[in-house]
Order: sequence, then structure tokens, then C-alpha cells
Amino acid sequence: MIKRRKTSEIFVGSVGIGDGHPISVQSMTTTKTKDTELTLQQVYELHQNGADIVRVTCNDVEAAKSLAEICMRSPVPIIADIHFQYKLALAAIEAGVDGLRLNPGNIRDENQIKTVANECKKAQIPIRIGVNAGSLDKDLLSKYGDSSPDALVDSAIKEIRYLEEVNFYDIKISVKHSNVPLMIESYRLLAEKTKYPLHLGVTEAGPLPGGLIKSVAGISTLLNEGIGDTIRFSLTEDPVKEAKLGRKLLEYLNLRERKNLDLIACPSCGRAEVDVLEVVSEAQKEFDKENLPIQIAIMGCVVNGPGEARSADLGIAAGKGKGHLFIKGKVIKVVDEKDMVKELIREGRLIVSEGVESRLSAADESINYLAEKQAEELLNKQGDVNNIEKKVKSIVEITTKKQYLEKKD
Repeated sequence: MIKRRKTSEIFVGSVGIGDGHPISVQSMTTTKTKDTELTLQQVYELHQNGADIVRVTCNDVEAAKSLAEICMRSPVPIIADIHFQYKLALAAIEAGVDGLRLNPGNIRDENQIKTVANECKKAQIPIRIGVNAGSLDKDLLSKYGDSSPDALVDSAIKEIRYLEEVNFYDIKISVKHSNVPLMIESYRLLAEKTKYPLHLGVTEAGPLPGGLIKSVAGISTLLNEGIGDTIRFSLTEDPVKEAKLGRKLLEYLNLRERKNLDLIACPSCGRAEVDVLEVVSEAQKEFDKENLPIQIAIMGCVVNGPGEARSADLGIAAGKGKGHLFIKGKVIKVVDEKDMVKELIREGRLIVSEGVESRLSAADESINYLAEKQAEELLNKQGDVNNIEKKVKSIVEITTKKQYLEKKD
């Protein structure tokens, strides 16, 4: 069980952040904000695929004008991304955004920052201090020599001080870096120095698969330490994938309620009686159409399969020409190999509609006996992988004895 860091509480629209609220998923539109309809279309797609909050660039007056309608019609809170021009932040506040992201690396004037904070206070919306290694204040670069964790945190603390001096405390902070170890170190250091909620991300993570690996490595490390209140996968990809993957990460870490399919599968081996990769590929394709919020296991062996995946809601373990369909490790049906995926989908739907316990009680008890018998037959044929050490010891003894006899001869 992950013990989360205690923080202050803010609200971005209706979404609570910090102080025990569920960790939220954020993404950012890639459309031109002045194209209201196209931007809204992407906002809706992001919302449907797991984004709790969406950030939209406000880079010119036309974008600010469009924000007024976008905010009014959006299904999720909208954050305006502001760089260089503090007046665009004021315009975004007037447009009705639910929060701002300010980059202290390119809006450096203390009075301008405080002016924005005062207007946010009147509008009752929060500010994210978005420090980024790629746009760090030149003075800090000169002081520290590079975009080190100390430099990033120093930038954030300086900005916090400006906001607090005008009694503004609805603050969220990020200190993003493209280097994963430095990103982790930066957030750890910041978590020690402040109680404000933190937004996690590896900046400029890049395309798949590397961008995903970097993001998971950095974000999940911190989440498992209890650090982090919102997340974003900054991928060179369709932002919808960002939202999907971010949501799945939180579900896999048991930090959000499952709303997506969790498909687990063995990597396959010589014991498998079917092409596990082919079955998994077919199942993934078909289940993507269903969107069932359950965990499903596909195992290549009936000997250990149901036991190894007993925590799964539903699974199939392949035998010779047959598949053992199981719920929570209990075999409920033996089906033909060609029908395995079809039966998984059918039973998955029933579990979602009726519940696990109901489906277990409806199972034929004699099926479990038949399944165990088939597994025993396969075990006698292939041997028990759990007794491998005993076999290896026997092999060594035989080999040693043979060598001894050869020397004796």
C-alpha cells in the first residue's frame, strides 16, 4: 500500500488535487487553440480516454478569445499554458480557465507575476509553477552551471515566494527534466522543501517506446514513494495515447479504480501447447472493442496457469487442443482451443454484469475435477517445473559418475 505524501489542497475546477484526492491524469491539446471546434474535439477525446484535466496553449490573442468558448463547453477543467507574456495570463483568466501554468523561466518580472497571482486569487483559480530544465532562468543556469536538481528547485522556491508574498497559496508545482534520474532527484528534493501538490512528468520524453519507458521509470518511481498528485506522459504522440497510458499506469499501481482492461499473460515457453503470442494478440484486439474493467490472464500451460494467475478476475490456461477457463484460479469450463478467445469475451461480459461470485456459483463442480485430471496428465508427460532442482542434481550425479568411469577405464 503506497503511503502518499501529505500536501495542501487545491481545486482545478471540480477536480481536487493533493490532500488525499485521487491522483489525476493530465494531457495537453496539440491543436491550434484559435480553432475552437478542433480543439474541443480533442478535449472530448482526451476526456473519454482518461484525462481528468486538459492543458491548452494560450499563445496569442486569438487563442485567448477561443478559450472563452472552449472553457464553457469543455467536459473537463481547462488549464491555460502561458509563456513570455503575462497579459495573456490575464486574458485567459478573463476567458474563464480553471487554472494557469506559468513558466518561471520566461516570465521573470516579479511585479507581473504578482499581478497574475492577484487576479487568480480574485477568480479563485490555482497556478502551476511549471519549471522546465529546457527553459530555466539564465541567472540560475549561470549560478549552478547546468539544469541540476538544485537549480530547478531553486527556481520553484523563488516563484513560490513571489506568490506567497501576495498571500496566494493555491499552488501546484512541477520540476520537469528530460533526464530520468535528474527528474527523480529534483522531485525528491522539492518534496522535502514544500507541502504544495506536485505535478509529475518527464519533459520531452520523446516517441514510443522510449518515451513511455522514460515516463514510467520516472513517474512510477516517485508515485511508489508517495510523491506526486497529478501526472502527464509528455510523449511525441497523439495526446490521446498520453491520457490512456497515464490512466493505465495509475490503475496498475492501484492508485485509481480500474476502468480499463488489464491483460496479463505468460511470456510463453517450451511447455506451452498453443501459440501464446497469437492468442494474446487476438484477445487484445477483441477486448479493445469491449472496454471491460477487469483483469484477464492468458497462460500457455494448464499445469501452473490457473494457480499462477489466481488473482485475475478471469483467465484461460491452454492445454493440448483445449483451454481451461478459470475465475479467480478456479476452473469453470474446458473449451476447444479455437473458442478460447470467444469464451473469454463471453465470460468477461457476464462477470461485469453479474459479478465474480455469481459466476463462480454458476460453475459446474465436475469441470474442476476434469481440468485437474488433464493437468495431471500433462504434468506426467512434461514433468513438474517445480522439481527442476532435483532433476538437475540427478543429471550432475550421472554426469560425474560417467566421467569417473571413463577415467577408470
